[in-house]
Amino acid sequence: MANEKPDAKAEALWSHLHWLVVLEQQGSFTSAAARLGVSKAAMSQRVAELERAAGIALVTRTTRSVRLTEAGQRLVDDTRGAFEHIAHSFSGVRDLAAAPRGLLRVTAPLAFSRQQLMPRLPAFLRAHPQIRLELDLSDQIRSLALEGFDLAIRHVTAPPETHVAWALAPTRSLLVASADYLAAHGTPSTPQDLAAHHCLHYPRTQGAPAWSFVPRDAGVDGVRVVVPVTGGFAANNSEILRDAALAGLGIALVPDFSAQSGLASGHLSEVLPGWRPVDAFGEQLFAIRPYASHVPRAVAVFVDFLRASFAAGFIR
Repeated sequence: MANEKPDAKAEALWSHLHWLVVLEQQGSFTSAAARLGVSKAAMSQRVAELERAAGIALVTRTTRSVRLTEAGQRLVDDTRGAFEHIAHSFSGVRDLAAAPRGLLRVTAPLAFSRQQLMPRLPAFLRAHPQIRLELDLSDQIRSLALEGFDLAIRHVTAPPETHVAWALAPTRSLLVASADYLAAHGTPSTPQDLAAHHCLHYPRTQGAPAWSFVPRDAGVDGVRVVVPVTGGFAANNSEILRDAALAGLGIALVPDFSAQSGLASGHLSEVLPGWRPVDAFGEQLFAIRPYASHVPRAVAVFVDFLRASFAAGFIR
């Protein structure tokens, strides 16, 4: 019956079954005993007790090694997964009780890391002195599993479906320029006016660059305006584009986290605030990692830290 209690004799033999699994893994009584931290005699006695209870030989002994019989191998195959699951679960529970520790390997975009992440990291590392953080700065999409990363911070519109993702903050793209540039060249009032300006762009293809816009107050069905742009400078890094705008070289299209400090200080002004650039940069920051049933404690506390740090976003 479904609610029938387990046989008391079977319960008494659960540790014996585990020892048999270890014996199969190690291949000898001596190695299995060492793995379990018991004597070879105790190991042999447990297996003998299990054989008596089962009423069949489980192990074939030789002078140099042991080999499981068909019955013994079947018993091991049927129970190995359960013991591995128990060990994994216990490790996870023990991890909850311990202070986060160990090496945490994270890959993140260069500009975002320099401008937003790095200023916040000292507080995290002081709060968790037993975590060693290794930060890989790259705008390239890296293979987390193949390259051994625990976590990635990605600036995308949607995370890969094959990974677990935590949303950190929404982002938006915007146009910025310095007061000196706008005073010298005028302030555009429509996207089409950008054709007469020096536009600092992020090169993505070999073709002619173009920026796309929809009205800021329009929904997802807003009419898109596509404007070819030209300019004397381009860079595949939003921080560099921001700095070029600060130097008065033109109008830059950058994510809000790159423009934040310049706008706050008044050294940059937003251009065409009534229009929303689209298809330029991602619309969300995510922390992502390959799926696993157990998330290491160091990863969990770092994700919590990131979510708290960036929950307010960058520019309201």
